[in-house]
Amino acid sequence: MTDRRVELAKITFAGLSMELHDVTYAVDDALAIITLNRPKYRNAQSYRLLDELDTALAAADADRNVKVIVLRGSGGNFSSGHDLGTPESLEARALAGVPDSGIEFYENFRRYNLDLTLRWRNITKPTIAMVEGFCIYGGWMIAASMDLVFAASDAKFLAGLLEYFSVPFDVGIRKAKELCFESRFISAEEGKEAGFVSRIYAPEALERETLNYARRCAENTTTALRMSKLAINKIQDAQGYSNAMEGAFADYVIMMQSRGTGRVEGMRRLGGVDLAVKGTRGERAGLTPNS
Repeated sequence: MTDRRVELAKITFAGLSMELHDVTYAVDDALAIITLNRPKYRNAQSYRLLDELDTALAAADADRNVKVIVLRGSGGNFSSGHDLGTPESLEARALAGVPDSGIEFYENFRRYNLDLTLRWRNITKPTIAMVEGFCIYGGWMIAASMDLVFAASDAKFLAGLLEYFSVPFDVGIRKAKELCFESRFISAEEGKEAGFVSRIYAPEALERETLNYARRCAENTTTALRMSKLAINKIQDAQGYSNAMEGAFADYVIMMQSRGTGRVEGMRRLGGVDLAVKGTRGERAGLTPNS
């Protein structure tokens, strides 16, 4: 980062102030740089992290001096996906008092797994996900809601039937089926070939080149950037994007209620993630380690 970078410990937005714990927020001239900041858990997505991320993105979108938003993860990983039961997350959920069933459960689950992600997709300014390390399930969802995905050459991505199921739009219909049926990590290179990853850089060059690209974008007028994004999103919505997200979310809820995620109580990972990890160890049919 340059010495123009100012990092904030608290964001004031819409008359309210929020202290940041699981997200950091910095401004570097016309760029807002937001970092998922739970490195101990590879930036697993707790409710608090998602609330702070939503506030940070909204603040950057409302700041007239910000033209481009860059989102990254701390500690060498973008995100390992949803928080499935860290002590901090379990405590927060207990304090929130959200039930395990009924309409209140549905509203809470929908907010954190569909509504926020759709909102981030429609932010008025260009957004770039800068992906290092793992980008798994919920990590894919967040990256997919950004306009562009820049990745380190050693990044690893895992898709599946997600709550925000943009995967067929991200990689195409047949590739989406291939990935969802098998449950395996793909490299940054394979992600680029499929159309999900925009650019790949060596790990040591990723931050520099991502920020340089963002600065070049910021040389355009705010109006040109906003109208370009709006026009492209409208075309995607004419192809059924937002309606498809609604429909697939309902399918995910049915799968979850039918215990189809492959996770049982006490399991550290969802079933598809566990299969992908086993694949890297050569513990699946026809695979050798790291194949």
